[in-house]
Amino acid sequence: EPWTSGMWRLWQLLGDSLRVFVPPETVPYTPQITAKSLEGKLTATTFTLDQPICIFDQYVNSTDDIWLVVAFTNATSHFKNPTSKIQIPPYQKLSTALHYMTLKTSLAFFPCAENRAESVLRVGSDTSCKDDRSLEYCNGPLPRPGPYRVKFLILDTNGSKAETRWSQQIMLKQGHKASSIDTWPGRRSGTMVVITSILSSFIGILLRGPCCSPAASLWVLCSFKLWRREEPAVPEEPRAGSFRERQYDTHHISPSQAPPQPPSDVPRPHSPAASP
Repeated sequence: EPWTSGMWRLWQLLGDSLRVFVPPETVPYTPQITAKSLEGKLTATTFTLDQPICIFDQYVNSTDDIWLVVAFTNATSHFKNPTSKIQIPPYQKLSTALHYMTLKTSLAFFPCAENRAESVLRVGSDTSCKDDRSLEYCNGPLPRPGPYRVKFLILDTNGSKAETRWSQQIMLKQGHKASSIDTWPGRRSGTMVVITSILSSFIGILLRGPCCSPAASLWVLCSFKLWRREEPAVPEEPRAGSFRERQYDTHHISPSQAPPQPPSDVPRPHSPAASP
């Protein structure tokens, strides 16, 4: 009897240990910035993803949790999927852990239904929870431009069950220092400066001369207006680095492809010895 119960317990422990090290199933999907023409889909603190509609149905049960993992690009290689809810990294530790999990949902949130209007997920849009550690998760604003990468992770009662691929790197918009902004309204080429000067002098001569007539003045003013060239509009949304917006059904990333090196301003992870 004691020997039998001891062996049974040993088999249980062995089964638990094997279950912990079983890698999650890979869902053939890559998160991406939405290709829809939306205002502010990339800002200084937020970005907007397409919802993974009709993606998880064969991988997820109705009781499973679907999370979004957000990490700095240089932290994706050492991110470890949590084996329990206690290990889920919170938003408040992003500056030290360089990753966090947010936007907990379920399969019912991404129904695979016909004629369904596709929606989006806005990451970093909740400013009210960034200092509240009592919440299960926080979709707080992103503190740095990045670059970031994201993936969806499915958790069940045993831990990580399935996951998508990591996205391409996402770079947020960056502000400019006031000292670097050229406030001079002219910024014309040399040719335009010469033409503008000649027309301005001609206007002065006509207005002071006895031969000035309303028709002549009107002609000069119209010519001056036509010769002026307006500055081209600043692009609403410049694309950052190697990031490209693609449709998920034609976008694939090789698993062996190493993530690109992040910019020098991306923070480096703290070593365990340095953490309090």
